[in-house]
Amino acid sequence: MAKSVEKLEARRLRRMGESILTIARKVGVSKGTVSLWCGDIILTKGQRERLIQNDRRGGAVGRAMAAISIRNERMGRLAEYMDKGKRLVNHMSKRDIFIAGIALYWAEGNKKNRRLIFTNSDPKMIQIWMRWLKECLNISVNDISCNVGINQLHEYRVGKVEKYWSNISGVPLENFRKVSLKMVKPSKVYENPEEHFGTMNVRVKRSTNLNYLMLGLIEGLTRT
Repeated sequence: MAKSVEKLEARRLRRMGESILTIARKVGVSKGTVSLWCGDIILTKGQRERLIQNDRRGGAVGRAMAAISIRNERMGRLAEYMDKGKRLVNHMSKRDIFIAGIALYWAEGNKKNRRLIFTNSDPKMIQIWMRWLKECLNISVNDISCNVGINQLHEYRVGKVEKYWSNISGVPLENFRKVSLKMVKPSKVYENPEEHFGTMNVRVKRSTNLNYLMLGLIEGLTRT
């Protein structure tokens, strides 16, 4: 996931056991921002004890315990609502998938070129889209071509990137077109560049009529 340089530095310092206040001063942001950025990082027992010992002001132990309690409550609430959300969706019918696919294309699909082209960097979204093509339009994988878009800085790992998207989509590598290398200075910073895989473009061959159909489906959603 892309993050700002400041956020990456704050997370690095927190993993080293630095206090929220110290990180805020070093990075140049507020304590609240550091807390938001680093809330998922769990300090070791030794790191927590060191922070308490270094804090010469009163109430250090109480603040440390309160912070742990707040985090545990937040993580518990997150798990509760995520479980609730999954239960609300439950099993998706074919019509559910059909509507979801239209909505996805409305948000992320190509509406200008007369081809059915879907582009995204989220592997789960690509998988849902592939499922939609197969189950709702009966599109064969042989009628699908793909290509990856990624910054030129990752040219050395193009093979790994294509294999990743092939496994995600189920589209064989022989159906992949030449990688599109972006010749621009990247505006995003990644915590682990080796886990960056660019964007995936999924094209349905000879799909002019399907593109027209999709525009009608999208229009249909606006009238429900």
